[in-house]
Formats: sequence, C-alpha cells, structure tokens
Amino acid sequence: MSSAGNGTKPSRSAIVADMASGHHLLTIHGYSGTKTIPTGECTKSLPFTIGGHRWRIDYYPNGKRSEVAQYISLGLTLDEDVATEVKAKWNICLADEEEEAKQVASLASESVYKFPSRSCSPYTTFVKRENLENSKHLRNDSFTIRCDIVVVRGCRAQEHAAAFVSVPPRNLRRHLGELLKTEKGADVVFEVGGETVAAHRCVLAARSSVFSAELFGPMKEGNAASGIVVRVEDMEVVVFKALLHFAYTDSLPEMQKEDEDLTYQHLLVAADRYNMERLKLICEGKLCEYIDVGTVATILALADQHHCEGLKKACLNFLAAPATLKAVMATDAFQHLSRSCHSLMVELMAMSLQN
Repeated sequence: MSSAGNGTKPSRSAIVADMASGHHLLTIHGYSGTKTIPTGECTKSLPFTIGGHRWRIDYYPNGKRSEVAQYISLGLTLDEDVATEVKAKWNICLADEEEEAKQVASLASESVYKFPSRSCSPYTTFVKRENLENSKHLRNDSFTIRCDIVVVRGCRAQEHAAAFVSVPPRNLRRHLGELLKTEKGADVVFEVGGETVAAHRCVLAARSSVFSAELFGPMKEGNAASGIVVRVEDMEVVVFKALLHFAYTDSLPEMQKEDEDLTYQHLLVAADRYNMERLKLICEGKLCEYIDVGTVATILALADQHHCEGLKKACLNFLAAPATLKAVMATDAFQHLSRSCHSLMVELMAMSLQN
C-alpha cells in the first residue's frame, strides 16, 4: 500500500466556510443638527447591499435608551424579507486607517448574529459624544463610520478555487413595483374615489381569484384590446393603492403613522373582498398591536364580520380581565357593538360568567 510518505502525491480537499463580506462607509453631515433628535429615536442610512442582502444602519445621536443618552448608539438592520434567517458578523468603527485595520482583524472573533426578515441587531453604545467632539474624527461638523459585514452561508466542500460569479439578490418585487408605478403596458383602469389607477390584468388575476373573475370574465374578453375601466365602490383610493402595491410586491407600502390602525382596518376589508388571504392575515397581525380599551370593540366587530379568528381571539383575550371589560363597556363603540352583534354579546356574557 502506497502513501503520501512513500512519494505518492496526496489528494487534497478542504472544508471552506462559505462567506461574503464587504464594508459600507456612512458619513454623518451636520452632526450638531442631529443632536436635537430625542433619545430613543433614530435616523436610518440609505439601503446598501453586502453579501447579497440589503442593509441599513440605524443612527441614534442621543442613545438608544436613557441610560446611554450621552452616547451615540448604532444598530444594523436587515432591510428585506427573507425565507430563512441571515447569519452575519458585523462591527462598526470610526473611519481611519488605524481603527479600520483593528476592526478587520477583530471581525473573525465576533459572534454570528441571526437576522430574521427586517430585523435589527442588538444596538452598540458606539462612542461618547464628548469624546467624539474632542477627537480628530469630527471635522467640519461631520464624521464617517465604517460598518464591516460578513454574511455566513454555511460550509461547503471545495477542491479548487472559489466561484468567481456573484449573483445579485432577488429583485422581482422591485421590478413589478416599478411596473405598477410607471403603468407601462397597463390594460385596465380602476376608478376609485374620483381618481383613476392603471394596472395590469394578468398580475392581478394571478394574485386574486376575485380579480381574475372580474377582469377575465366572459364580458371582458371581447374588449381587452381597447382597455377596461372598472369602477370600485365603497373603498378609499389610498386603500386600493395599498392593495395593488401588495399584489405587485407582496409587501406593504409606507403608512401614515397617525392613521395606521384605520388603514389596516380598511385594508383588511379590501383583502377579504378580493380574497387575498395573506394580506388579510398580515392586517390581522398588525391590528393585534392596536387593541386597547378605545379600539377593541371596533376591531372585534371587524374580526367577527370578516371571519378573522386570530384577531377575534386576541380581542377576547384582552377583554378577559373583568376590569378591562368594564372599562370597554363604557365606550360608545361597545354600545354600537351590543346593538349590532348579538352573537358576540352572548360570547362575552359567557366569558364574564366564567371569570
């Protein structure tokens, strides 16, 4: 039997950690102006891509919490939806040759953090403002930070050199979103609340059985070439546009914070109307976060009317405490609920007797 020691050339293989790395430089211009942002509030960087994933840096000029209000806090956010958690190492330093060299060297010893969809890392108490303001890094009221990220994809067996091709992240939803925005090739127009909204029948039919029947029914095929106009009754245009945005991108648009709960209520109704079950469930989950004494009666009636079992259970669970139920019963919304939803009153009465 021959061996490498007897002159036979040995075969070679390796187990190689499959990783992709890169860094992003973020410059804070007008640093003194950012100091007016309250503790606990942040401003976000523009999105950037490293390792095939989209990220943002969260900048808290007065700290994430009151205990570190004299510090700048920073965090890293995964700014996309992913099917499986993204494993990554990351670190942030002030941008200069000495600090950057230390960071690159120390990154190998950093712990791997798991990022679910649109999640943020634990925040780092980055630098004391007083120290930054007295340092060489703050020039002309600006400073730059460097964020290094290593995305860990697992391990693979390798015989020779690594692959030379870098595949960009999925961008179908961005392209479809642009298609909706530009109206290129649109073949249907919706009239909603005095406005017109153009869209594409094939996209909507693929996303909703109701749209499919409405846009490709027997009466529609004959005049497809000349375009179709559909009047949408009993729906606000902002809600219909949010519905279309989800149909094209499978994501929710930016919401106005002050009216967010009402928008989710209307959007849930729209999702039920067009049989878009995933959107309906997302709205249910969002509305669970808005349940309180003033809103629970309205949300419960909505859940019951549109067969939202999870949302209904969340409302009933909130009302389980006798003191809470008593406070809710004093609201106008509950009085309306008692007149319009007899079956719910029976359930609440049975629940109160159990308690």
